Formats: sequence, C-alpha cells, structure tokens
Amino acid sequence: MADDGGPRRRFLDRLASARARHRERHRPSGFGFALGDSIRYLDAAHWDAASVGQSLFLQRRYLQVVEDAGPDNLVPRYALIFRGHEPVAAVVMQIATISGARFLKANADTERGRLRRALSPAVRRAGEAVRERVLVCGNLLSWGFHAVGFAPGEAAAPIWPAVAEAIYRVRRAERLSGQADFALVKDLSGAEMDGADALRRFGYRSVESDPNMVLALPAGWRSYDDYLAGLNAKYKNAARKIQKELAQAGCVMSRLDDVAGHASQLHTLFLNVLRNAAVRPVTLPPRFFPALADALGDDFRCIVARRGQEIVGFISVLRDGDTAVAYYIGFERRVGVGNTVYLALLHAVIDEAIRLGCRRISFGRTALEPKAGLGAKPERMWLWTRHRVPAMNVLIRRLLRVVPHGEAPDRNPFKTAAPTDA
Repeated sequence: MADDGGPRRRFLDRLASARARHRERHRPSGFGFALGDSIRYLDAAHWDAASVGQSLFLQRRYLQVVEDAGPDNLVPRYALIFRGHEPVAAVVMQIATISGARFLKANADTERGRLRRALSPAVRRAGEAVRERVLVCGNLLSWGFHAVGFAPGEAAAPIWPAVAEAIYRVRRAERLSGQADFALVKDLSGAEMDGADALRRFGYRSVESDPNMVLALPAGWRSYDDYLAGLNAKYKNAARKIQKELAQAGCVMSRLDDVAGHASQLHTLFLNVLRNAAVRPVTLPPRFFPALADALGDDFRCIVARRGQEIVGFISVLRDGDTAVAYYIGFERRVGVGNTVYLALLHAVIDEAIRLGCRRISFGRTALEPKAGLGAKPERMWLWTRHRVPAMNVLIRRLLRVVPHGEAPDRNPFKTAAPTDA
C-alpha cells in the first residue's frame, strides 16, 4: 500500500502549492490603484488620508525633498491603493541603479575588505561593472518601516496582496526604461511581519537584517542631566570623560541654524563616514541637508562640533512623531579625537531629543556597541526579497542565509532596569 506521506505525495503537494501561488500572483487583488512617478502627480488629499498619523518619512514634505535633492541614482515611484473610491494605503517605492562598486567597496581591515583583496583583479573589474536596477518598496535613505502607510482603521494583512500587485505593476511599467528584476520590501519590525506574511504567497522571502538601536526616554526625563542621573557610576564617568576630552581638544557643541551656508562642509564630513561603509547603494548630494532643513522646519535639527571656526563633526536629528531619529552623521577623523567627537554627537542627540519632547530615539543599525552603551536596545528588522527569475530566487535565498547581521551586545548602563517608554 502506498505511503500517502511519502516523497511523491510531498512533491505533489509542493507542486500544487506552487501552482496556487502562481495563479494568485497573476490575478488582480480586487483593489484600485493610482500610480505616480512623483508625489506631486498624486492627489494630495488622498495621500494624506492614507498616511495620516504615519511616519514623517511617508509625508509629502519629506518625499519631495528626496525627489528634488536626493541621490542621482534614485528615482521615486508611488502608489495609492483604493477600495472603491476610498484610499486605504499609500506605498513608497524607489528604483535604484546600483553598480557593483558600491557593494565591493570595503575597508581593507574588515573581513569584506580582505575578501575583496583576495579576489582576482579580473573578478573585481567584472563585479564593479555590474549595474542592477533594484525596485525598493521603502526608503533607501532611512531605516524602519517606511514602505506603506495604512489608512486609519484598516488592517494591514488584507491589503498586503494589493501592495504586491502595486510593486508588480510598477516593475512591469519599468520595462520601457530598463528592467528592474529584483524587488525588495524593507524594513519591517516584528509588529509588521505577521501581516506581511502574505508576501510569501507572491514569491517573496524574508531575511533578518541588522537591528535598529532604540533608546527609550521616560516621561520623567526633562533634561540631559536627568539621563546622566539615571546612569550607573561606570557609564556616568564615561560620559563625563567624553565631555572632558572634547573640551581638551578645543571642541564645543552647538546647534547649527544656517545649514545652507555650511552645506559643503557638512557634505565633506558626511563623505568621510560614507567612505568606510562596506555597502553604500546611494550617496547624498550637498543640496540634501539644506533642502531637508527648509522642508521640515522645527522638526529638523543639526548639531555640530566646532573647533574654533571649523566644523569637525555634525549629526542631523529628525522629529518623527514621538521619536527622534539620529539621521545622517559626519565627522573629521584627522582631528585626533574623531572617536570622541562621534560619541559626543550621540550624547548630543539624547540632549536634543529630550528638548524636543520625544519618548524614544532611533539610532539606526550601525555601531551597535557604542549605542548599546548609551542604553539603546535592539529592535529586530526584516527584509522581503524577490527576483523576477525563479531560479535566481533560489540563489538569492541561499545567499541571504549566509549574509551576517550584527548582534547588539547586551548592555544596561542604568542604575536600575533599562527604562521603557511606558
């Protein structure tokens, strides 16, 4: 008697499942769509209705800056999803033209750098010549879930198939200007992953990326001194040592109001940091920070470290609802106190976030050790990926399994348990 649970049955079940997924991918979701190459092309009232109460990174004022003053290798795409005549979701997409050089670039002292040196010159040249158009659902200039805004009262899970259809429609339309074979949905937290599991039926696969480091700011903290008062002796002394070393180097911290007048200096400092990044798919132009400052007004801050009249470091801070985002940073490594300036800028973000009345700080997903030392805790994040060619999906899944992601160290610099934003 045949074994119903044997290999043949399992193979037939997988085949039937694959056929079902194929049929679902190739039939309409039942929602309506408005697609646009610019946020200005879509109805502003509809976009605002779908994204109300959502992140700053989904607001038109921010998206227009990315369009007008963003990286040269990035072009925007947008979608509004409708049920009948009512907008239920706003989708942010970007098409990035990325060369292999942006991924092969690495510091010679890192593991990636040693791997790159080990590759033959011919292989390196071939890799650097590769140019891929990637369709990103989300924002390559930020971290966190800035891909989709669901209208108030709308459950995410039933709308995700429509998001997949919007991505498919844009990808198909792009055949006129160049194929975008690879699609990426970025950065979902655990809260978004459950609803987004529908993407699996459309051929997407998830992979965990580096965590976002988040520092909770209790409501009782009214100043940076309150933060210091909450630290244990070891970390409080370390914070004071940073300030002492900064003063000994002749550096002072202050807010910069004239961002446009210092755009060139800020850009040079930004590039100093970017050059050390192993992966750098996009590069901000000098016009980005002044445009962002103008568009965001009081929701934008720029903190600088000065030595005399020279700016030797800066960090931008965005107020995103009750979250302060430690956005882009730059500093001069050759001043001899580059690490001190960097740490001082991170502490300056805490000061500014408390002044802004924020309840948490999003420090991003680099330099996990020093951010953990501030008291930040990791928030896990995932990506969903899909390639147009099924065989490439198999290869990509295998590659993604071995891509390392950082593990944040377990640190608690506070006298008692780490604070929460409750």
